[in-house]
Amino acid sequence: MDFNFSEDQDQLRDAVRKWVDKGYDFERRRGIEAKGGFSREAWDELAELGLGGLYISEDDGGLGMGPVAGMVVMEELGRGIVLEPFAQTLIAGAVLGGYADAATKDNWLPRIAGGQALVVLAYQERKARYRLDVCDATAIKSGNGYSLTGAKSVVPVGDEADAFLVPAKVDGKIALFLVERSASGVEARGYGTQDGGRAAEVVFDKADATLVTADGLTALEYAVDVGIAATCAEAVGVLDKTLDVTIDYMNQRKQFGVVIASFQALRHRIADMKMQLELARSMSYYATLKLNAPADERRQALARAKYQLGTSMRYVAANSVQLHGGIGVTDEYIGSHYFRKLTQLELTFGDTLHHLGEVSARMEDTAGVFA
Repeated sequence: MDFNFSEDQDQLRDAVRKWVDKGYDFERRRGIEAKGGFSREAWDELAELGLGGLYISEDDGGLGMGPVAGMVVMEELGRGIVLEPFAQTLIAGAVLGGYADAATKDNWLPRIAGGQALVVLAYQERKARYRLDVCDATAIKSGNGYSLTGAKSVVPVGDEADAFLVPAKVDGKIALFLVERSASGVEARGYGTQDGGRAAEVVFDKADATLVTADGLTALEYAVDVGIAATCAEAVGVLDKTLDVTIDYMNQRKQFGVVIASFQALRHRIADMKMQLELARSMSYYATLKLNAPADERRQALARAKYQLGTSMRYVAANSVQLHGGIGVTDEYIGSHYFRKLTQLELTFGDTLHHLGEVSARMEDTAGVFA
């Protein structure tokens, strides 16, 4: 299998890296965090790079570059611990492009591609505990559309988004809807998250909703898998930079008159961190390449990838803090922000133990078929 990137993908990586290095430095990020964890200006700059259309076909106003391009971008955004939730644009483009009718595509996809519309996935409910088939939100037919009632938690930039992709039950079966934040009956309460970003609790009270697909669980599983692949790629970027920051610190910090990077025991720990980074990178590639596989195969692959990424994130984050000492958790030092980001990503779209359970359950199901 060819793991080399194309010329277009390399150029895309370079463009995003230059923007991160020059346009999203640590001071700007801290300023955005202090103002609430989301900057529409920074979001517009991402849109100007054309990134909103990566998962959207050219016929719908996008670039049609696909999952590998999305992975490349998410890695670079991870290196800069960018707060704006670009993964949500990948999810919205993939889901609407794959499941929405022509009218909905025409209305939303060009605006998502151009950055004029920020559409986010609002699927988590308090009692679901990462299970996608647990849904209390309901929708009923109302005129030419639907009326949706329910509550969703930890919705990325939920009080800043233009619209939501919302699973809700219709006659006992999960369907997927699109709801505009400006619609009557929508209330979003925003708050800061651990990594410095922003989320919201969103309540829908008989809000006008547009049906995306009646096969909502299938679409939701695909949406979450796209999100997992994006999260894995972002985590690789964060891990890569965490390792760089740790090594730089060890080459400056002196003990007994010499830099601590010369201590053999600490060099072994850096080697183990590097190994975890490469394991994570390999599984991120695996996750991205499996996004277009059949659903059962895809879900198994994404659960495996998220489990490995969670393991790697915990290991690298913990060792980075230990090798830094007290400075590793101070807000003024960039290393603590990478640590917080890794902690948040480990919980995003299901934590490590959840995905270990998913992998085990699917292996048991497969074993039963061949028993």
